Amino acid sequence: MEMETRLEFDDRDRKDIYEYVERRGAVEPEEIQRALGFDRTAFGHHLAVLRRDGYLRKTDGKIEIAFDFEPGEEHEAGDLRYTIRSARQDDLSGLVGVIRQVAKDGTYIEAESVADLVDYEEILLRHNEVSSRMFFVATIEDEVVGWVHLDLPETDKLSHTAVLTVGVLDEYRGDGIGTALLERGVDWASENGFEKLYNSVPATNETAIAFLESRGWETESRREDHYKIDGDYVDEVMLATTI
Repeated sequence: MEMETRLEFDDRDRKDIYEYVERRGAVEPEEIQRALGFDRTAFGHHLAVLRRDGYLRKTDGKIEIAFDFEPGEEHEAGDLRYTIRSARQDDLSGLVGVIRQVAKDGTYIEAESVADLVDYEEILLRHNEVSSRMFFVATIEDEVVGWVHLDLPETDKLSHTAVLTVGVLDEYRGDGIGTALLERGVDWASENGFEKLYNSVPATNETAIAFLESRGWETESRREDHYKIDGDYVDEVMLATTI
């Protein structure tokens, strides 16, 4: 299922099953059946239809949302080899750890908020009638070292826009990983019909601002004293790019 797919259910029971799985990430079939009170035959039929229509799939015995995961892209930078791929549910703890490490100095508030939300919900990828989100990760020997995240509003008037965050652990900066992640996120947004991306950071995060500006992003607005970091008021800089 692609992110731009509008959710349409002609049966209330199937909608309930989808929403139960969407809120939990990956669920044992028996748990869904038991929690929603279906008999085995009815549940089996609804699940078969949802899998047939591309809403759900079964992976390692669990039911999850059937996102269209793409094969990873292998990259080399000198002796360093890394992979850019769609995030999986089992990346959750590693991904949250990376985001928190990158944002620990308080200069990437948007990323902190993403980490808090994902950690609280314990679900990486979402696709519902209110909002959706997508992650790609950079991995070295299957360990997450960077990410790009897209927050995708379902509201019609904002459905052409998305909010992007991107970051890489300090130890792996300077090898093109951040650029590869950013390009993957922008390409995915373009392929899925989005027209404009935003990224907001405190004005004190000069490294992030320079990184985005060097790749064609422009400062679109500035909110004075929007953040209070370590007792000091700091402006918010909103950067954007049209795709």
